[in-house]
Amino acid sequence: MPTVSPLARASVRALSPYVPGEQPRMRDLVKLNTNENPYPPTPSIRAALDALRVEDLRLYPDPAADALRARIAALHGASPGNVLVANGSDEALRLCIDAFCEPDGSVGYVEPSYSLYPVLADIRGLRRAPLDLWPDLAWRVPSGYAASVFFLTNPNAPTGHLFAKDGIRAFCEGFPGVVVIDEAYADFAGVSCADLALALPNVLVCRTLSKSYSLAGLRLGWLVGSAPLVAALDAIRDSYNIDRVAQAVACAALDDPAWMRANVERIRASRDRLAAALRDRGWTVADSATNFLWARPPAGGPAATALFRQLRGRAVVVRHWDAPRLRDFLRITVGTDAECDRLLAAL
Repeated sequence: MPTVSPLARASVRALSPYVPGEQPRMRDLVKLNTNENPYPPTPSIRAALDALRVEDLRLYPDPAADALRARIAALHGASPGNVLVANGSDEALRLCIDAFCEPDGSVGYVEPSYSLYPVLADIRGLRRAPLDLWPDLAWRVPSGYAASVFFLTNPNAPTGHLFAKDGIRAFCEGFPGVVVIDEAYADFAGVSCADLALALPNVLVCRTLSKSYSLAGLRLGWLVGSAPLVAALDAIRDSYNIDRVAQAVACAALDDPAWMRANVERIRASRDRLAAALRDRGWTVADSATNFLWARPPAGGPAATALFRQLRGRAVVVRHWDAPRLRDFLRITVGTDAECDRLLAAL
């Protein structure tokens, strides 16, 4: 990576950027490292793309994405004024930092969790306020804890753990700032806190089409919450942040929830099958409410770091972080049954 210009802000010069999952160019690859859906999105997307006229690309898209917001609102039993659409959930998270954190503010999150959260804090030079997960993967909130914004991934990544909704509600009701519940994997859990976001004045739920809808390449996410919170975000978003093609494809995907649910059920079945196979081999596998497994290799065998490298040498790519509390584990995306069998054979 090139050296950052000395003209950049101090917080940018000191930044350790977010590192996305590897996109390797390998032949005959089993790619189980970035939690992509192994099945294609709904075929109705093809019809939506065919209906687009190339000549219309000279025109700006609907700046408010009204048709898309209406579909998302219906999904959550809300009004379009409760919905903000973003260029991927990462843009939605950044907008929350920009809208709700003063220059001397702070960003809270559980740890380990989505590693973008501390990077977003560092970009703005904000104080980090992490809460460590306990060995049982639960989180405890100390007395007097406060932050400007608190991000809670539920189900959590990389652990796959689903936090109890009653505990989340109690936390939100006592928290002085804005709580953003990041539900990238919620469709695999079958549980959502969108009703909390519509009922409480300081809660937003963030969703994405990347995982359950098989549209990671589209970059489409959204936030649901009270109209005043959404209005604050809408005031600072880019004017045309969702392009014409993305709006059409997203509408087509949301109009076919049965396709998404069928893929989710296939993945959940494969997830349970893979978890059982790994446990039979002596692995410690956390209960997962997502499309991935958080797993520790058996004692006495190769460590997670060595297994990660050895698997990659066999064209099976999983995710590993060489960091405290993470380095003993592998995060394994649930692929097709054939891909899971390739992983087991490589192990």
